[in-house]
Amino acid sequence: MKLTSIKLCNFRSFYGQTPEITIASGDYRNTTIIHGNNGAGKTSLLNAFTWVLYEKFTAAFAATEQLVNKRAISEAEENQAVECWVEVGWEHEGTRYRAKRNCRVYKNSTSIEATKTLLTVQFAGDDGKWGFSIEPAEEIINNILPASLHQYFFFDGERIEEIVRCDKKAEIAEATETFLGVKVIDLAIRHLKEAKKSLDNELAAIGDAETKKLLTAQTKLETAIEKINERQTEIKQELENQQTFKKDISNRLIELSAVTELQERRETLETQKRTNQEDLKKTKDALKKIISKQAYTVLLSDTNQKFREIINNLKQKGELKSGISKEFVNDLIESGRCICGADLKEGGHGYFHIKSLLKKTGSSSVEETAIRMGAQIDNLDQQANLFWENVNREQVRISQLRESISEIETELDKIQEMLRKDPNEDIRGLQKRLDEIEIKIDELNREQGANQQEISHLQSEIDVLVKQISKQKQNEERQALAQRRIIATQDAIERLIEVKNRQEKQFRLQLEKRVQEIFTEISVTPYIPKITEKYELILVENTTGIEATVAASTGENQILSLSFIASIIDKVREWSEKKKIMMVPDSSTFPIVMDSPFGSLDANSRRHIAQTIPKLANQLVVLVTKTQWRVEVEEEIIDRIGKEYVLIYYSSKPNCEQEFIEVGRERYPLIRQSPNGFEYTEIVEVERG
Repeated sequence: MKLTSIKLCNFRSFYGQTPEITIASGDYRNTTIIHGNNGAGKTSLLNAFTWVLYEKFTAAFAATEQLVNKRAISEAEENQAVECWVEVGWEHEGTRYRAKRNCRVYKNSTSIEATKTLLTVQFAGDDGKWGFSIEPAEEIINNILPASLHQYFFFDGERIEEIVRCDKKAEIAEATETFLGVKVIDLAIRHLKEAKKSLDNELAAIGDAETKKLLTAQTKLETAIEKINERQTEIKQELENQQTFKKDISNRLIELSAVTELQERRETLETQKRTNQEDLKKTKDALKKIISKQAYTVLLSDTNQKFREIINNLKQKGELKSGISKEFVNDLIESGRCICGADLKEGGHGYFHIKSLLKKTGSSSVEETAIRMGAQIDNLDQQANLFWENVNREQVRISQLRESISEIETELDKIQEMLRKDPNEDIRGLQKRLDEIEIKIDELNREQGANQQEISHLQSEIDVLVKQISKQKQNEERQALAQRRIIATQDAIERLIEVKNRQEKQFRLQLEKRVQEIFTEISVTPYIPKITEKYELILVENTTGIEATVAASTGENQILSLSFIASIIDKVREWSEKKKIMMVPDSSTFPIVMDSPFGSLDANSRRHIAQTIPKLANQLVVLVTKTQWRVEVEEEIIDRIGKEYVLIYYSSKPNCEQEFIEVGRERYPLIRQSPNGFEYTEIVEVERG
């Protein structure tokens, strides 16, 4: 999971829609810094990530029921809906996703009523259009980064030591097992055992369908599909209109001599992007076709080798002989005459000599079959090599196209930003209108995707109804099938248990070693981290020659916890690259979002952590106060900063004291007097020279 952005609307202290926060990524400048005073919304921002993705909050997040901004509620009329939402964007295995969770509150004369939250997840296809997956939104997110692991990547740094408390050891054990793939195997074994039990009771009779009721339900679903299709037609027309508006404004920009060249460059880039997206889709389809038709050849290498070994053994034993065949000798005996013209009478010398040849000859049919199969085996090996060449070629092409699209998008973003900041008001206005059109097109594409998903869902329900109407009892066949499934399930359970044992033995000690290396690098204490066989994370000392558990301080537990998380990311990335691990989430990329990670640590530990974490994490988002952004932290992280923001807190307190922070060469406000009597937070991007 590579985070790309987060945007909020009326979430806690953030009033209205905030500017989109872009999350830095890259091999080096992978760190995003967000400055803010206590109470300005740092913890709210951290919890915005966990709320939208998992509907969970950190322990320090007070009054979780009061998510909606107070000013927005106060300004709303009675019974008017006030919407609160957070949208997070990320990339995973080359696909872009956007998750949005929202809720509404209604204000009446006596109370404020809140609705249930709603989560939606969209993804961008190869053609750049947004749509919905048939998988549930929660399942999509959990397949990428499971909810059980979220606290190790989105955490309050001042309370991170809680993950190694005695009452938290079960959670850290579960997390470690999940990362190592052991948890996946355990779940698979458990599910297989449950499936085995259910298979024993699978012969419940299938009742006759109530045909009339099912047909009525089918008609209702078909009517719903017709209404959605009508809306799809409207959306298609609206998209065409928006594209026309976009073309008109683009032409007007071209007519403005100051930006003619820039606008023409943008149109060229957009055309290139569309072409690359179409090529990317075609290349992926080609790769799928290659795999579906040729992949079987790479699975036959062991079988091919066994065939060659069998043929060689037959030749060595003399059972597969070349030269005169048995069939030829038998023909001579039956004809009674040798090829030299001599008679072959039974009992004669010539007959005896020819008869003895039968023991030294082989069957021509067997030999011919072996030769023919050998040629086929050679051909299969050649096809396997060709398969890998074709796959590698298409994968290189996919990588090149993705890189090209990314470069084009970066250049397009720069052009748009230049037009937004152009001193000419007409140019800025036209670009603003283009931005609005793009947003509208994006919204229509999303609605179109949602409608298509709903049509697919309704059609699936219709298909089920059709099957139910014509369904008949097949108890005997189901019983036989259940027996076969029981045998296969028991075999799978035994094999998975063996895999689990090997996986535990291989990875646990390697992970423990990496934790020790990182902890030793950061901490000045002589303590040694250990991961027990139950995956419990502890500190031990060995000063007396006897290993004993240490009652670690808060600071030591913070370092231990950070060392554990950094080690997990580092080792899992290494194992996944070597294809040694079975993982549920994407094994190669993990983000870390930390709120106040340096508060309880001494200067030396802060410096070491600031050095270590950006190296090991694929992405790092750090939310810090002015006092936490001390010399040693800034010195170690500054070169890795890709994006930087300041949270400006508008205080409703009368005559509040303003506060500022120096970032780069600019002075940014941290606290300002509220102009309207409400407290709220504004997000400002830092421009470093």
